[in-house]
Amino acid sequence: MKSKILALLLGGTLLSGSAMAGGYQVNLASQRQIGMGHTGTGIVTGNASIFFNPGAMSQVRENGVTIGATGLISKIAYRAPEPSGTEAMSDNPLGTPFNFYGTYKADDLLTVGLGVYTPFGSSVNWGSDWNGRFGLNELTLQAIFIQPTVSYQLTEKLGFGVGFVYAIGGVNLQRSIPLQGQEEGRVELDGGASGIGINAGIFFKPSEKISVGLSYRSKVDMKVEEGDTEFNAPASVAGRFPAGTTFDAELPLPSTVSIGVGIMPTEKLTIAIDVSRVGWSAYEKLRFDYSANVNGASFTENARNYDDAYIFRIGGEYKLTEALNLRAGAYYDNTPVEDGYLTPETPDANALGLSAGIGYTLSEKLSIDASFLYINKEERTDLSNKSGGIAGTYKSVAYAPGIGLNYKF
Repeated sequence: MKSKILALLLGGTLLSGSAMAGGYQVNLASQRQIGMGHTGTGIVTGNASIFFNPGAMSQVRENGVTIGATGLISKIAYRAPEPSGTEAMSDNPLGTPFNFYGTYKADDLLTVGLGVYTPFGSSVNWGSDWNGRFGLNELTLQAIFIQPTVSYQLTEKLGFGVGFVYAIGGVNLQRSIPLQGQEEGRVELDGGASGIGINAGIFFKPSEKISVGLSYRSKVDMKVEEGDTEFNAPASVAGRFPAGTTFDAELPLPSTVSIGVGIMPTEKLTIAIDVSRVGWSAYEKLRFDYSANVNGASFTENARNYDDAYIFRIGGEYKLTEALNLRAGAYYDNTPVEDGYLTPETPDANALGLSAGIGYTLSEKLSIDASFLYINKEERTDLSNKSGGIAGTYKSVAYAPGIGLNYKF
């Protein structure tokens, strides 16, 4: 059974959202930086500094825009505990995280910019036939951050920046409901969400060969108010699932504190090292409050009790010619999910990411970036059920090709 489940994974396609990073974080904010292991806190990343470190945006010398996208196709493999050993494979839709950044030099010291990007999301489809269907059939979580940003060069070597984040998105959750005897029902929860936060950073470059940065992206509480519910239940129990019921919910998108160092031993080589602490402990529970009693209760609640987690990154870029840059990187992402709290919505585990990329200058104003990221999450078994999860073994891998364009004006 193990060989079969692993073979399915290794021959499968990309994982969207839940395999990209711990929890439901998606670290795909720039094609150039993906190629460098998604480092960027301690170096000037061009227009993408809006995301990685707004303080470094003050060092951007030309006006410009960057647009990029990544294609994500995904699978997660599951094996039930013995003696059944039942296996399942998710059938997730194509995911397309994107990023857009624009910067403008207001004067020699002040730079303003706008970023639109997708740092969180998940899309998981287990279907309605697997043995964990009472925990989850499908889940879609979307979050788009809109971030106007200002950055000021305090001195020739020191910059500070801050951005205001307005997040929009939504959640759609579907699962089967166990009823009397062999009967089953189905519920779908669908609602839009919004929240606010900040993204701030400091950048310091004491010499031509070294630079350091510190950034803070705050927690954003995504709140759903009066979301829609749709029930499909036999007529004999339909009264327990009243039509027109709405729900409220709140999902925290955790804070991230990052420190980074850039090392430039030669004019051609840049090495970047980042360490991030993600505040996943903000995700204590998943709760839905209903406007009417549903199946005898006014709410549903499951514990999550995530832990804060660290991500360690390293990446490099080498200028092979005046037009061509080569990139490579790696990172190790610790899972925030404790034993006993593994769920089919985020069957998370410690992950290793390996990346590569190229940048090619087409003209004085136009350049292109291409990236490829491979992620392998450890196989993980959880036989307890503290959080409404589905006991068993989960395994995920991901491949993420992406492309981006940069234009200077």
